[in-house]
Amino acid sequence: MNLPNKLTLLRIILVPFFVAVLLIGSIPYNYLIALVIFAIASITDMLDGKIARKYNMVTDFGKFADPLADKILVISAFACFIDLDIVNAVFIILVLFREFTVTSIRLVAVENGKVVAANMWGKAKTVSQMAAIIVVLLNGFILQLMPNAADNVISIMNIVNQSLLWISAALTVISGFIYIKDNFSFIKNAK
Repeated sequence: MNLPNKLTLLRIILVPFFVAVLLIGSIPYNYLIALVIFAIASITDMLDGKIARKYNMVTDFGKFADPLADKILVISAFACFIDLDIVNAVFIILVLFREFTVTSIRLVAVENGKVVAANMWGKAKTVSQMAAIIVVLLNGFILQLMPNAADNVISIMNIVNQSLLWISAALTVISGFIYIKDNFSFIKNAK
């Protein structure tokens, strides 16, 4: 197994630690620790692709596992946000619908001997999701440092969180429609 694929697997392995730290409120500064774990996982996402392309280490496994690792990381964060009452279930339903649809198309493509890599819209979706998650975690940490923050500060942070999350949801839906349009032949010609 090459280095980019090991980095992808590391990203998946970090997910349970991220979830546990974020959801166990008794851990001091759990939002900061979760943010650090998430940042490390996000950096592995950037590194695995760069290393794979630079050193010609791109594999079919990497093309499939890299976006899957992203989905596992991001959906885990969003599921935690539902549990923490940061976002509602409609948000994650939109994200899951897109992810299951795109993954299904990828599986059909693989059966037909083609690996479909992520496009520009999929990458923009991933970046917007990761940025939203980082900001939500950072705001959570700031509120842990300021337990008596004024209501207007909390309101502003909530508006920022919601805005970034719903922008990422919009990009998620748009990228899903584009992915379906660009790969409709796999759906139409599926056996």
